[in-house]
Amino acid sequence: MKPIKSDRDHEAALARIDALMDAKPDTPEGDGLEVLSVLVEAYEEANFPMAPPDPIEALLFRMQQMGLTRKDMEPLLGPRGRVSEVLNRKRRLSLEMIRNLNREMGVPAEALIGDYPLVR
Repeated sequence: MKPIKSDRDHEAALARIDALMDAKPDTPEGDGLEVLSVLVEAYEEANFPMAPPDPIEALLFRMQQMGLTRKDMEPLLGPRGRVSEVLNRKRRLSLEMIRNLNREMGVPAEALIGDYPLVR
């Protein structure tokens, strides 16, 4: 086992992880799988950073997960018109809205704070 320093090392580590997927915990193979997974994760975070999610897409996804409608969003975002403006990207989420969505729906505040283009 060695540090992952290149795409070639990364591919080799992924192939080794694939071969070890059935390893039992607390065995040399299981320990190897765990260590390789940490190395791959570190390499991927450094070399393939993920862009933060679009706040409105994150909100729409969570609404879908919870089976919520636009009407259900009124207590969290405000009157029907404001809900429409937010979901149609004509109004930004306010700090109060972000707090409500985080508290009541479990949407991470970090996912809601990001910038997104408004529709004019």
